Amino acid sequence: MKFIDILRDHLDEFNAHYQGYITTSMRQAIHAMLSCRTHSQKVSHWACQGCAHTADFPLSCGHRSCPQCQYNTTSDWLAKQQAKLLPVNYYMVTFTLPFELRVVAKHQPEVMYQAMFSVAASVLKEFAKNSKLLGGEIGFTGVLHTHNRRRDLHPHIHFIIPAGSFDKDRKQWHKSKGKYLFNNVNLASVWRAKLLEQLTKKFNIKLPSATPKKWVVDCQHVGKGLPALKYLSRYLYRGVLPDKSIIGTTDEQVCFEYQNSQTKTTEIRTLPTVKFLWLVLQHVLPKGLRRVRDYGLLSGNCSKLRQQIQLMLAVAGAVFPIISELKRTVAIRLCPCCHQPMSFIGIHARPASLQTPISNTA
Repeated sequence: MKFIDILRDHLDEFNAHYQGYITTSMRQAIHAMLSCRTHSQKVSHWACQGCAHTADFPLSCGHRSCPQCQYNTTSDWLAKQQAKLLPVNYYMVTFTLPFELRVVAKHQPEVMYQAMFSVAASVLKEFAKNSKLLGGEIGFTGVLHTHNRRRDLHPHIHFIIPAGSFDKDRKQWHKSKGKYLFNNVNLASVWRAKLLEQLTKKFNIKLPSATPKKWVVDCQHVGKGLPALKYLSRYLYRGVLPDKSIIGTTDEQVCFEYQNSQTKTTEIRTLPTVKFLWLVLQHVLPKGLRRVRDYGLLSGNCSKLRQQIQLMLAVAGAVFPIISELKRTVAIRLCPCCHQPMSFIGIHARPASLQTPISNTA
């Protein structure tokens, strides 16, 4: 059974149990998923290549939390990021929000996630500026994940950073050697101080009394960058739990599998159905909040400079990785009459009499 099927069958019970916690963004996501490929106001029109048969099909909802949608969006993002890759070593720096502050993320997600992005980015820029190995302008891409492998609330941001910087005055690329970028402990200390300051002074948030002294920032070498990008692309636009991970359902419980990050073994988690729905839906982001952000040399307005750097490195003898072209999935429909391929004709509005309203989402 798919997540959307479970949501549809248990929506009344979910609404009754979590009535005071369901945000507007969650309701919008629920409405979109329940209408996905079933009750859309517009339909795609198809015609058979072998006979005169035509057919209309409801459109996908396109919501970034929907497990049925956004495959091409993910592929497009990965292709764009691959085009930015430089022939240098890459690092992944992960800033994790401590457990004690996750209650703030739960009740004020937009404020917390915006603060996490702005503070973490400023910390990286500051460390790069003061680094003897770098000292110039760097570039990095940040991806917000709100969950761990068990799908509990666990906000953290992964940053992919090429090991080098560009000196605008000398028009030179400075390559960072070795497998060391920044000191984890120092990163964590500055990250803690700046984020707490921004939350309290800028947003006037009352923090929990038991805020830990030591925070966690992980900085590790990830080779040439492509494997890390593929890892980050998994949960960008298709929800936090693929349907294939749901391995068993009853009226009372749902079982799903996940990989234990420590043992690398597959484990199974079983939850009451309503709690399972909340576990997934709590990760719906506020509308308009960008999960992925590019900074510095990797930002959109630095494309020409990035091409110049790639040319410099190529002239210097750097070997660019061979990247296989990502193929877009082409929609194929077979005619129910003659079983020949059907051609996509266009999109048009569905007759009002055929549009079925979706209930129980408010």
